Amino acid sequence: MTRLFGTDGVRGLANGLLDAQLALKISQAAAVVLGHRQVADGARPRAVVARDPRASGEFISAAVEAGLASAGVDVYDAGVLPTPAAAYLVADLGADFGVMISASHNPAPDNGIKFFARGGHKLPDEVEDQIEALLIEEPHRPTGAGVGRIQRFADAEDRYIVHLLTTLPHRLDGLTVVLDCANGAASGCSPQVFKDAGANVIVIGAEPDGLNINDGVGSTHLGPLQAAVLEHGADLGIAHDGDADRCLAVDHEGTIVDGDQIMAVLGLALKEAGKLRDNVLVATVMSNLGLKLMLRDAGIAVRETAVGDRYVLEEMRAGDYSLGGEQSGHVIFSDYATTGDGVLTGLQLAAQVARTGKPLRDLASVMTRLPQVLINVKGVDKARVSADDGVAAAVASAEAELGETGRVLLRPSGTEPVVRVMVEAADEGTAQAIAERLARVVQSQLALETA
Repeated sequence: MTRLFGTDGVRGLANGLLDAQLALKISQAAAVVLGHRQVADGARPRAVVARDPRASGEFISAAVEAGLASAGVDVYDAGVLPTPAAAYLVADLGADFGVMISASHNPAPDNGIKFFARGGHKLPDEVEDQIEALLIEEPHRPTGAGVGRIQRFADAEDRYIVHLLTTLPHRLDGLTVVLDCANGAASGCSPQVFKDAGANVIVIGAEPDGLNINDGVGSTHLGPLQAAVLEHGADLGIAHDGDADRCLAVDHEGTIVDGDQIMAVLGLALKEAGKLRDNVLVATVMSNLGLKLMLRDAGIAVRETAVGDRYVLEEMRAGDYSLGGEQSGHVIFSDYATTGDGVLTGLQLAAQVARTGKPLRDLASVMTRLPQVLINVKGVDKARVSADDGVAAAVASAEAELGETGRVLLRPSGTEPVVRVMVEAADEGTAQAIAERLARVVQSQLALETA
């Protein structure tokens, strides 16, 4: 049987895989695993529920809240808020767990359900498995005074905004910032917090209608933000995705600043302030070699993880590190958040522009981003490729050719019969040529399998 939980909760086509019945049942199961098994003396568990503005989130959140209350959980309905806000509010309220209904950067027809444990932390696989195992059992159904109550969490957004402002190392007075909210969950709170921090704010992609989330705007479509920054002569632009756990940026010339560059800027700032614990930054194997070379020269060690913000989070928690993230813009400040927070990241980045008086272009230039070529080789036996001596020899030869000026990564996909061939080099032509050469070697395994 295929596992219901993926790398970030349960996600799929709303009213397809993810229908009201599943939302109800999985919430009843979570009420037991995250609620009743964790509270003492028969107390009623409490849960925070939030969602992004997708139309389907309305019926899914109704089903989730019904499932929780029917299983004896008191529900605090936080309405439309970013994923990191839901995580923060679980901790701030002292709730037993939280539920976020969102499909992040996916298009509007999709949706998802993710759970946060006490303290606002993502669930380990074994806890998700416990929830999934309960789906086939009779749910916990108290009666009378044992049923849960549902109430509006009226000051949820205000609490989150106040929290973000307390993290600010420097006000943003004098900065002009363009915000692209992806017609998503940050459309209300992100403009407000940047204004409260002192910035002159121009907003695009902040008119959610339930169907236009991530549609041509946000961190997956940076063209509108680039155009708006140039049109208004802004100092920088910040782009969120649909649930605002990501942040990408654009400098005053319209040049994209990705997650690796953002981590470079903020890592150096934290080190300078004495707040980068153990002088370590956590990044995934897909982070650009340019980031790692720059950090090495700055005396900052890198801890590498598999791709996925949950693996970054696990490494950060294990080592008590203060900063980590992904090239895609999931940046995690463990002193202030338990997950990636795009609004928090944008604030911290803008604060460095304001504090130093330097344009974002100059701050980001501390890192030279090496050209990176990625080729997906489909239809191959991933295990056979990983164990093949010919592939290993070809990779070793490429690594010797590149030396310290480049890098090779062969990564089998975890979800499909694809091997990803990634090459970084000092110039685009070299990266492309070596990637194509390695892809042909990997592809040759398919020919051997079908011969």
